[in-house]
Amino acid sequence: MLRSLTTPAQVESAHHEILALLREYAEWLFVCEGVSQSLRRDEIEVAMERGRLLLSCWTEKGTRLWRVVAWDWNGQVLELELSARMRIQLIPRTSAKAITATIRAARQMRCERLAQLAAALKFGSVVERMSLSRGTKPGQPGRYAQVLLKTRRERIAVVGPVVSSAPAVVDAFLSSSLLWFRRKSVGQLWLIVSPELLKPLLYRIALLRPGLKEIISVFTVDDDLTLLTEAPSAEKEDLWRKRLARFPPVAASTASELSLAIVAQAPEAIDIVHSRHGETLRYFGLPFARVRSLLGREKVWFGINRSHRHLLDESTSNDWHNLLNDLREHRSASAFDHRHAFYRAAPEAWLESLLRRDITKLDPGLIIAPLHAQFRTARGAKLGIRPIDLLALRQDGRLVVIELKVSEDREHVLQGADYWRRVEAHRRRGHIARAKLFGARTIRDEAPLVYLVAPTLRVHPSFETLAQCISSDIEIYRFDINEDWRTGVRVMRRERVN
Repeated sequence: MLRSLTTPAQVESAHHEILALLREYAEWLFVCEGVSQSLRRDEIEVAMERGRLLLSCWTEKGTRLWRVVAWDWNGQVLELELSARMRIQLIPRTSAKAITATIRAARQMRCERLAQLAAALKFGSVVERMSLSRGTKPGQPGRYAQVLLKTRRERIAVVGPVVSSAPAVVDAFLSSSLLWFRRKSVGQLWLIVSPELLKPLLYRIALLRPGLKEIISVFTVDDDLTLLTEAPSAEKEDLWRKRLARFPPVAASTASELSLAIVAQAPEAIDIVHSRHGETLRYFGLPFARVRSLLGREKVWFGINRSHRHLLDESTSNDWHNLLNDLREHRSASAFDHRHAFYRAAPEAWLESLLRRDITKLDPGLIIAPLHAQFRTARGAKLGIRPIDLLALRQDGRLVVIELKVSEDREHVLQGADYWRRVEAHRRRGHIARAKLFGARTIRDEAPLVYLVAPTLRVHPSFETLAQCISSDIEIYRFDINEDWRTGVRVMRRERVN
């Protein structure tokens, strides 16, 4: 039964007990929402901050930070309930091996079933080889089946997920498939996906270079792995025919006096993000306060954790000043402790905040304002829709899609290409110009550019290979910036990659 952490004494006791548990085992299996990965002891951090128990660890989405609200150790599994309304399990390595073996066996069975279905679809073909893709960590089972079919005349590469996959993972799936396919001497690539992944996958395949997309076939499969159905291909021209909702006109944003007063306490670090419901204040990209108007009066709620914010008043003023002092000390380029949660949290947002202040550090040809951060081209996320890091405009009227990474990310190229597709679809319809996203400036009648930005040593090894898979009609540029970008962004190299 989970033990809630409602008093300082309970938090302190839990902190000591969990730390003691973590020291006993060198490796843990992290399990969350059906996804598991192996973590070393030094990749898990438990700390107390202002009477709260915080957990920080590395996940498939990068470094994450949560507040622990309840916990339990049953002798085999450490279960933690987090403030984000989710639960995770940390399983010691001795038990993790058994669980990993079970997961591998289940995925291997689905891999064999996909191989049988694919072989039955091609008359005269036999399964030459089948295996799981590489896992996120050594020794872990992968999420995709990789099958080679052999016929008299050719060999066919087949890839399909062996776990349930949301549309948001389509870039990871296609990246993995293309890289594996290019290492094999085969003539065709078959991609097998669930119906939920079909549309976003077809949209991305339409952006691939001629000669590559013609040898790719897409099939859907039911949950029971009993039936494969071939999907019609999509051409780039088909992408511009789908219906799109227009952007609402951009209203002029005026910062409130209260927000400006907070910004004045650290103007080089704090910026304001406007929304329909008020203003969000960020310290080098990390949200720490919200300003909202209630009954005609502006009020401030503050706190790093979304579900545990405090109203700023006399009783919480000390907590407010402590938070600002902690941010000044730990979320700084000169911070001494680089493992502190404030320093490690939201690194891409930190980089984004630096570029928002002066985007010409990246390209002198870009206009400084307006500059749209976390720009959404559609509502909802049914097709894996994510916001664009930055949407900018050059002095010559050319739109620029900017995607930022601060660590190696295999999906960088395909994400940038998909963002290009969505922006280009709206540009062709005139939505961007009519919404006056860039004021009275003229939007050039030409497709956007794509800038893919990452520190020099943090570009994924497969970047160039995947970039060569994208159609040359999409102008993609690679920007390598300095490793110590927190001290100021400097472009070390810029080149066209496709």
